[in-house]
Amino acid sequence: MLAARRLSLTRPLAFRCLASPFHSSAPAQVQVGDRIPHINLMEGSPGNKVNLAQELKKGKGLIIGVPAAFSPACSESHIPGYINSAKLKDAGSVFVVSVNDAFVMKAWGKILDPSNTSGIRFLADPGLNFTNALDLSFDGSAIFGGHRGKRYALLVEDGFIKEAHVESDNTGLDVSAAGNVLGS
Repeated sequence: MLAARRLSLTRPLAFRCLASPFHSSAPAQVQVGDRIPHINLMEGSPGNKVNLAQELKKGKGLIIGVPAAFSPACSESHIPGYINSAKLKDAGSVFVVSVNDAFVMKAWGKILDPSNTSGIRFLADPGLNFTNALDLSFDGSAIFGGHRGKRYALLVEDGFIKEAHVESDNTGLDVSAAGNVLGS
C-alpha cells in the first residue's frame, strides 16, 4: 500500500487526475481569451493546409464547428443560417470546421453555397487535431460512427477567442445558431 501511495504522489498532477475515475469539474473546453491553436486543417484536398491561427491573427473572424457534414441540422439549418444572414459580412473571415475529410467538406461547401457568394470556407479536421486542441470533441459513435466535434461558433479577434458559443448537449442547435451569434 505504501508503494502504491508513493507512486501516486510521484506521478505528475495531470496524470493523477486522469487516473482517478472521480472528478468534480467539467473538462476545460475552449474559453474566451484563449488563442486559436496553431494546427493545420485541410481545404479542398489533403495537400492544401490551412492554419486558422495564421488566418485569424489580425482582424475579426468566425469559426463554426459542426458534428458532421451533410447531417440534417448542419445542412438544413445551422450553416444555411449563416449563409443567409445579412450580418455575416460583419463577422470577418468565416470558416466551417468538421471532423470529415477534405473531399467531403469541399463537396458539402459546393452544395450549400454553389456560387461561393458567402465567402465561407469549409475546412476538414479528419484527425480531430484542431477539435481536440480546443477540447471540443465528444464520442459520437452512436450517431456518427466515431468521435466528432461539438457544435459551436467562436468569434475571434486578432487570434483570440472573444465569444464562445458551444452547445451544451454537443449537437443541439441553439446557442451556436446564426441569430444568436451574429444577432437577428
